[in-house]
Amino acid sequence: MHQEALPLYLQIASQLRGNIQESVFKVGDRLPTETELSERFGVNRHTLRRAIEVLRQEGIVGVERGRGTFVMADPIAVPIGKRVRFNESLKAQSLQPVWQVLRIVELNADAKLSKRLEIDVGATVILFERLSSIDDIPISISSSYFPGQHFPGLVDHCKTYRSISKMLQKEYGCDHIRRSTRLSARLAQANDARLLKMPANGPILLSESINVDQTGVVIEYGVTRFRGDRMELVLENEL
Repeated sequence: MHQEALPLYLQIASQLRGNIQESVFKVGDRLPTETELSERFGVNRHTLRRAIEVLRQEGIVGVERGRGTFVMADPIAVPIGKRVRFNESLKAQSLQPVWQVLRIVELNADAKLSKRLEIDVGATVILFERLSSIDDIPISISSSYFPGQHFPGLVDHCKTYRSISKMLQKEYGCDHIRRSTRLSARLAQANDARLLKMPANGPILLSESINVDQTGVVIEYGVTRFRGDRMELVLENEL
């Protein structure tokens, strides 16, 4: 079908798609406002919004209420397999994650942490929480809970290692094996939305994992909140 035969909103979507492919608008750029685009194409806002919706459904742009419409990058794939290797999976995609430590604190295990970590209620738990970003765009918040009784000196080690797997291997001789993972989708809580620079109540992918060492002892309960508009979780079949 010739371009001229397409409905007007699809013609506009095609032109904007071409602009993005030609880097007139780059990843992370905000598109001109509805008023500016309506004037540019000589259409009303209803037609313009239909065109933007086409691009949004294709994952090319994201619409953030109160901020505007932004060019999106292709989703980043994170494999969910037996081995916990988040850093390595990103580097394999030529991506370099940057970590910001949010907090490292000691807690007393409540009933939930006691069950997840298979320790007594009230036992010492170390929470290591980080924000990860790629190209200055936040992508996830990870909260790692460790049984303190297994890891003396862990608080100091968390300050110096970028990779949890390497830290556990080098400092404690522990392998880092995923025993189970629970995946779900939900709305971001206010503080997470702020840190991830996404709309309030925007979608996140939630991953809850129980990780063990080579003997099967639980060594970590991990909770990661991924930006739903930037990330894909890929389940791997183990051979």
